[in-house]
Amino acid sequence: MTQYLDFEKPLAEIEGKAEELRALARANEEMDVAEEAAALDAKAAKLLDELYGDLTPWRKCQVARHPERPHCQDYVAELFTEFTPLAGDRNFADDLAVIGGLARFDDQPVMVIGHEKGSDTKSRIERNFGMARPEGYRKAVRLMEMAGRFGLPVITLIDTAGAYPGKGAEERGQSEAIARSTEMCLKIGVPLVSVIIGEGGSGGAVAFATANRVAMLEHSVYSVISPEGCASILWKDSEKMREAAEALRLTAQDLQKLGVCDHIITEPKGGAHRDRAATVDSVRGAIAAMLKELDGKDAAALIKDRRQKFLDIGSKGLAA
Repeated sequence: MTQYLDFEKPLAEIEGKAEELRALARANEEMDVAEEAAALDAKAAKLLDELYGDLTPWRKCQVARHPERPHCQDYVAELFTEFTPLAGDRNFADDLAVIGGLARFDDQPVMVIGHEKGSDTKSRIERNFGMARPEGYRKAVRLMEMAGRFGLPVITLIDTAGAYPGKGAEERGQSEAIARSTEMCLKIGVPLVSVIIGEGGSGGAVAFATANRVAMLEHSVYSVISPEGCASILWKDSEKMREAAEALRLTAQDLQKLGVCDHIITEPKGGAHRDRAATVDSVRGAIAAMLKELDGKDAAALIKDRRQKFLDIGSKGLAA
């Protein structure tokens, strides 16, 4: 059953009425509700176009966090073959908020790394809602080092509200682990491409997304802080998250203007969760295109390309 966001309540009413009519028809075969249901479907489609035709930054945040949105595991299962998960940081533990391993993408050997939020209460707790601890970033460093050693392109899938800020994480060197992961992204001499599939939160996202090419799904967000956190700091009022979302310029469209995002991946009308198969296919195409852009470049050229990309961020689009 579809979960609706706050601003989708009028849509929920229309689609709910259409489903009620069809349920009545299934219970009573003599009823003919095809015309009425079709009229409601058309009305719902028109409203969906209106709602998603010009989403505000805050509404994009809500869509990016939708619980039914495809997660990292969904993409790994559909985009890659022969996926072999690799666990642990060889230092403390295995962080289930970060998944990674060897795989094939279009029959090309790659290393894939991503944040996993979980899909139900149990898995969300196990995965710590996609908020990685130091061991998660150290696992990523280990896997990126391995990819560099064997000349494997690295593909990262970003979906996290940010790194876990708990006491244990801080005691084990959270900021140092994030910095090491970011440094490794800059150092490896293989193609590194990233896709923001939901939320890209703070250093927790940058640690995986310091890449040659960064793509964002149309309704994903990427920011130094969440709108709620920003509002709490600036206005001492988390309810001002709408104003904060506007000020942060966290949408894919804003970030493309600033040079943070290289490609925007179109989502199905109503968000990625309304047509998972189409979304996965779009992400497949974007990853293939980004890898093709980097094909043939040697290690020195890839490192230079990556460093220059981040030095140039913000040099354009500032007056927009």
